[in-house]
Amino acid sequence: MCCKGFLKVMMFVFNGVIFLAGAAILGVGIWVAVDRVSLLGILENIEDAPPELAQLANIGYVLIGVGVFLTLVGFLGCCGAVKESKCMLLSFFSIVLIIFLVEVAAAIVLFVFEPLVQKALDGIGQKVAESIKNKYGEDESYTSIWDSTMSELKCCGYNNYTDFMGSPFESTASFYPVTCCRSSSGPCNENEAKRASVVGCFNALLNLIEDNAVLLAGVALGIAALEIAAMVVSMILYTNVGK
Repeated sequence: MCCKGFLKVMMFVFNGVIFLAGAAILGVGIWVAVDRVSLLGILENIEDAPPELAQLANIGYVLIGVGVFLTLVGFLGCCGAVKESKCMLLSFFSIVLIIFLVEVAAAIVLFVFEPLVQKALDGIGQKVAESIKNKYGEDESYTSIWDSTMSELKCCGYNNYTDFMGSPFESTASFYPVTCCRSSSGPCNENEAKRASVVGCFNALLNLIEDNAVLLAGVALGIAALEIAAMVVSMILYTNVGK
């Protein structure tokens, strides 16, 4: 009886974490969907972009869907443990098992097709650089999106300051965005930008991910361990309902 009570508490804790994670993802999704001043907005302004790339702009809605799904799963698991409902416990186990298998499959696909992903990213980089040359300094909305992105990531262009060569902004003012120069005391001309060598926003984003790689890996492993533990506990409770 004591062991069963402990398992119910653990089940409640596991699903409480899942519920909170879902609520956090839901909040991020709402924020991304509302705040368009980001790299997502840049994707919408790339000319001749493939349809798959344009769909990345809807990632906020995907996050909202995932967040709602996780909160429902957490709620289902908690209710199943408290009420000792075989139907709820079995449904919870099946859903978590499907999620776990999808995560494993996604990890394998990313590992196997990493060269193709890198090639696709290179193609995207060329299109983004072309869009900067054509629109930055002329399209007010596009310029504002890039200014905000460069300010937040402390970067310059997609690759570096050369992305702005020949752009409407550079042609008119003969200067580069202030984020392309480390010193704000003078105008950011080509010599200052070359001397500063500020990293491009794509590499800045990669560096941010690499700097937090250990944390991200720990979170991924923690989520996997949590899912396995939740499945084991749910099955034990399922087999002991009514005993």
